[in-house]
Amino acid sequence: MALAPLSVASPSLPLCKAQDISKEIHPKIPLRGDIQILKLTSPNAGLSRREILNITGVGLLSAGTTTAQPVRAEPEAPIESASNQLSYSRFLEYLNEGMVKKVDLFENGLVAIAEIYNPVLNKIQRVKVQLPGLQPELVRKLKEKEIDFAAHPVEPNYGLMFLDFLTNLAFPLLFLGSLLLRSSINTPGGPNLPFGLGRSKAKFQMEPNTGITFDDMAGVDEAKQDFKEIVDFLKTPEKYTAIGAKIPKGVLLVGPPGTGKTLLAKAIAGEAGVPFFSLSGSEFIEMFVGVGASRVRDLFNKAKANSPCLVFIDEIDAVGRQRGTGIGGGNDEREQTLNQLLTEMDGFSGDSGVIVLAATNRPEILDSALLRPGRFDHQVSVALPDVRGREEILRVHSSNKKLDKDVSLSVVAMRTSGFSGADLANLMNEAAILAGRRGKDKITVKEIDDSIDRIVAGLEGTKMTDGKSKTLVAYHEIGHAVCATLTPGHDPVQKVTLIPRGQARGLTWFLPGEDPSLVSKQQIFARIVGGLGGRAAEEVIFGESEITTGAAGDLQQITQIARQMVTRYGMSEIGPWTLIDPAVQNSDVVFRMLARNSMSEKLAEDIDRSVKQIIEKAYEIAKNHIRNNRDAIDQLVEILLEKETLSGDEFRSILSEYTDIGQNRQNLKALPELAAA
Repeated sequence: MALAPLSVASPSLPLCKAQDISKEIHPKIPLRGDIQILKLTSPNAGLSRREILNITGVGLLSAGTTTAQPVRAEPEAPIESASNQLSYSRFLEYLNEGMVKKVDLFENGLVAIAEIYNPVLNKIQRVKVQLPGLQPELVRKLKEKEIDFAAHPVEPNYGLMFLDFLTNLAFPLLFLGSLLLRSSINTPGGPNLPFGLGRSKAKFQMEPNTGITFDDMAGVDEAKQDFKEIVDFLKTPEKYTAIGAKIPKGVLLVGPPGTGKTLLAKAIAGEAGVPFFSLSGSEFIEMFVGVGASRVRDLFNKAKANSPCLVFIDEIDAVGRQRGTGIGGGNDEREQTLNQLLTEMDGFSGDSGVIVLAATNRPEILDSALLRPGRFDHQVSVALPDVRGREEILRVHSSNKKLDKDVSLSVVAMRTSGFSGADLANLMNEAAILAGRRGKDKITVKEIDDSIDRIVAGLEGTKMTDGKSKTLVAYHEIGHAVCATLTPGHDPVQKVTLIPRGQARGLTWFLPGEDPSLVSKQQIFARIVGGLGGRAAEEVIFGESEITTGAAGDLQQITQIARQMVTRYGMSEIGPWTLIDPAVQNSDVVFRMLARNSMSEKLAEDIDRSVKQIIEKAYEIAKNHIRNNRDAIDQLVEILLEKETLSGDEFRSILSEYTDIGQNRQNLKALPELAAA
């Protein structure tokens, strides 16, 4: 872009002294004596303001102020001596036209003070240019034009830097100081840890409103009876102290997950109506040594101030693990926390009126000093509910749900053997969700059956297409059902289905006749026979070369059952021995791996041989069932392929057309192989 020749001077723009036009510009701005400026307000001006700026290349700082000081300045002069501002693009134009005489770079190449020749004024003016950075192209152009340029480094102002450092540091120091002061004032007893680390994180309720009472609990009648005595003690302590009874220090709830231990603690708090503290055992532990012990002291100080009260510690095994093992998470911080807990529960303080409730599903790993009387005086077992307990739990969780008249909670309780209270609550919720999804206004037997299948076996998969694979799965499942039905001691078949669930291509469900709290040798052996029925059907009907991997899960289960018969229940020719150390069996995996095997090689060989004999006898019985009932199996498979699901009654009705089920079971019971098993 070519510039307008700066040598053209218009007579309509006369030059004048600054004093002549100072009043026209601004009456209060003093101007220097010899500085010549342009009077932009001249009525004779033939050029516009923009054209004048383009010609001179000088912009005014503000309307009515001077433009430049034409006195030549040295590069060392301060930047403030250049009052003219020039854009970077105009600066490049002047540079290309050769009007730039000298350039001084300041502030790490971000600001330039340039000496530019102004032909209108016939003087060299100093202008200030804001650069986008020290660019290699700019340096190259300056070298090509042989322009004198220099870079001036910024001299550090150490006084200002030190002042900035103090300013930046003052606020954090004041903030930390206030936190430390507040912590030292508000933390009673123990080390004054910053940020409130030493304070207990327990949730406190002066008047517990848990919404749970003993009426809401079902299936745990024995535990409820024990806790009613504690609640009565808290409400009327004089009735017990009059005869010399002391308030118990602690109650330990032991049981599998989901059996209602935490729910029982809420019920006790709701019934007693005394101050209630609740927290988890893991909330004591922190990465800083001494924090856990400080939190224990703080918790019991608050509890004693509100006595009589209840303190509930859920999952106490997180802090109460056995000391001195060095395995499975032992560390100084956890052991110090446990030592402080032991001291607070039964130390020199005596009777403090604080009852500690604790829950765990791993009592075998707790420290023996924690379990002794005087700390945990009562140990309440909260086991899985039996049939009657499951039915009561189902009634509690179905009280707010609409059930079809055909739904029998007693039958559902029989089908849900091994379910905990949490499992049963989830079962009824899943059934309600399925009923709503299917557009029904009531929960029917179909929704409950599907919910049980979903919880036990997994989600329903895509149905199989007709073919060899589906036929093989049908024979496999019918083999399970036939061998189980014809073997004395086995539970009756509930249904057989070809609908995949989880990783299973087909499923055979059984309905327990009685609660399996006590299982006989005959019943265990019958389960092994039923479990091998699928593999036996594949081998007898399709041949040994056509057996598949579908029986892998069955073989794993029956092998485990047979080994337990030999090593745990003493149901083999070896004798009534328990060949597994209960302490090792109930310990963590690390302890079981490191435990020394105390049995001899001869005994290990006898165990393996006994397990093999049990499985081989059961497999021969299963194959005999398949051979002797081939016609019934073919008919059942044909119907199953058509309907994909057979109920237990339909299955037994078809099977009874080909064989006498009762007589067959009676004849099999007299076999010497079954008697030997």
